Amino acid sequence: MISVSDNLNGLNPALRGAMKKLDPEPIQEIVTAISRAGAGMIDINPGYLPKHSEEKMRFLVETIQAVTTSRLILDSPNPSLIKIGLSVCNQTPIINSVSLEKHKLEGILPLAVERNCDLAILLMDESSFSPPSVEEKISLALEISQRCLKAGMSLDKLIFDPVLPSLSWPDSWHRIGEAVKTIRLLSTGAVFDQPVRTMVGLSNLRSGLKRLYPLEIDLVSLGMLGGAGLEYALVDIFEPRILQLIELANRMA
Repeated sequence: MISVSDNLNGLNPALRGAMKKLDPEPIQEIVTAISRAGAGMIDINPGYLPKHSEEKMRFLVETIQAVTTSRLILDSPNPSLIKIGLSVCNQTPIINSVSLEKHKLEGILPLAVERNCDLAILLMDESSFSPPSVEEKISLALEISQRCLKAGMSLDKLIFDPVLPSLSWPDSWHRIGEAVKTIRLLSTGAVFDQPVRTMVGLSNLRSGLKRLYPLEIDLVSLGMLGGAGLEYALVDIFEPRILQLIELANRMA
């Protein structure tokens, strides 16, 4: 299992302030700390950039690369931001993500094909809805992957994300279980003719809810997902217990 830092996101006030001023120092301080913590990769999610977005995305990627050689994940629903990020990446990143949403299939998928990037697939339908059941998730995995294959991608370039819920959702516990089942089916080769890679955003569970729910929920969920064959875990890299669990899971694999 590979730990992916999700600390560089638009909800981080330090990142927001630095992006507004185009000040590299706060960003590089975060990236240096991420590297020291031992992140395997870094997810870059700048959030909504209403003004001069292309300039800011270029600034962000170049600023990060000045202090790390870690592989990056470009994480945005905006194809123009992905395109700018790709143009300045020193090494081929992962693109996160596509779904059945039309603007993503038409705007982001061609970029992944053109640049030969690995591509994360969110198991979400045309309306950005993530269905709860494993059957519905696998159906989406098949449909979206077929779109990607027809566009010129190969199955080994695809990474599937069953989409973890927020714990505020009324059926969140059921959805976590169904996500674990989905990961197991995908990672064992039961769906396709080969095992495929998987990813989850673990921080989705307690986003905005950390005062209500303890870290143990993340740890238990990650343990089940890891046991099911999860490959990429987007996590708060500054939570040492999460990193300890990932290290233990990797030793036992």
